Amino acid sequence: MMTEITLYDRKIPYSIRKSTRAKRLRIAVYYNSDVVVTLPHHKTVSDVEAYLRQKSKWISAKLDYFREAKGIKVKNQSVGFEQNKERAYELALRIIKKFNKVCDLKYKKITIKSHKTKWGSCSKKGNLNFNYRIVFLPLHLAQYIVVHELCHLKELSHGRKYWNLVEKALPNYKNLIRELKNNY
Repeated sequence: MMTEITLYDRKIPYSIRKSTRAKRLRIAVYYNSDVVVTLPHHKTVSDVEAYLRQKSKWISAKLDYFREAKGIKVKNQSVGFEQNKERAYELALRIIKKFNKVCDLKYKKITIKSHKTKWGSCSKKGNLNFNYRIVFLPLHLAQYIVVHELCHLKELSHGRKYWNLVEKALPNYKNLIRELKNNY
């Protein structure tokens, strides 16, 4: 469903993607200026507009960023999935080895993927999945992403026990979350 909203005297078209799995409203702004709002089953379409207004500054900043970046040409084509898959795997493995000394958790396998909106995931079977783009992040943010998924091996939900585990490995994790959300 495509509709639009006016934010800062600017008409912004957006689409709504309904999800039975989503737990909260979520906004994604893509490089092609698509704005997609994920709508959980317990929220209404009227909640979407209020949320868009609440996040209007962030949305405008992302749209401006992508508009400015459109003119930038990438000379080195090493920014693709195939070229960076192995680097991402090695980075994730190094970080896991470093932080698993603190957590001592067992995983089944590591897989590198090309997600549009996710940095990583952890399956119930103990498989860790990471976005290849972690290689382009500052190391401290890549570490947070890997630790975040590593801790899910012990606690699948984002409850207090889970965050205590994350904090044990990365005491400044709240700042890292903020930096990741605001800049990447």
